[in-house]
Amino acid sequence: MGARPDPMPHLARLASAQAEPGQPQAVLSALDTALAAVVGHRLCTMQVHYAGGEAERVYSNQPGHYPVGGRKLASNAPRMRELMEHGRPILIRTEPELRASYPDHAGASALGCGSAMNTPVRWQGRTLGQVNLMHQAGWYTEDDLLLVRSFCQFAVPAFLLLAERA
Repeated sequence: MGARPDPMPHLARLASAQAEPGQPQAVLSALDTALAAVVGHRLCTMQVHYAGGEAERVYSNQPGHYPVGGRKLASNAPRMRELMEHGRPILIRTEPELRASYPDHAGASALGCGSAMNTPVRWQGRTLGQVNLMHQAGWYTEDDLLLVRSFCQFAVPAFLLLAERA
């Protein structure tokens, strides 16, 4: 894993992506690139949340394994429901924990993922969506949570735009 790079150039690039045309994809793609650089990931997906506890995948860096448009109910994943309702991030460090937490873990396991960090994107006390990162077992730590959450908050305008389109 090693030392993390300076996040400032990546944060500046993410901030400038908000002014680009082609929203919300410009911001979502810039967020993926920034997170890959500052904490790393094998899989990056982003979901927007809808009333009724449903989440839809709106971004994926691995669309062959995790296509955009996939939907799931939070009631089928208790930890996801906790994130959606209360805005608590999820940190998973091991493959057994990943298998126990996600009924659909097989795709992530096939990519060599054994750890995950699911980070809420929140606005005015409400969870608009989430950014999901996965990597090899043991990759993510508690120290990564604050950094990733800070980056993810730059996606609030993109998630608000996605919510308007629903």
